[in-house]
Amino acid sequence: MKVSKLFAEPRARKWFWVAVVAFVALQLYFVREMLAALVLFTGVFIVCGLVALILYLIDRASQWGLGLAEHQAKRALLAAEEISKKQLRRPRSEPVQ
Repeated sequence: MKVSKLFAEPRARKWFWVAVVAFVALQLYFVREMLAALVLFTGVFIVCGLVALILYLIDRASQWGLGLAEHQAKRALLAAEEISKKQLRRPRSEPVQ
């Protein structure tokens, strides 16, 4: 049976076009679903990126704060050492009895 004879009937042509339209509709649905998934995964990726950025900035700020605290602690230690070298009473004062 030749294909031309098969499509010579109007009923066969009708079902052929119905099948073609159904195939195209399914392909459009698939593309729409893939685009929706792309949008969702893009949103999740952006949120994860923002969380990572915030954690990185918090880490950098804490490192800066620890560096500043270390500098202040060294200054305080030097000041305490300098004070400890000084005499606590005046040189010509009488000792307390």
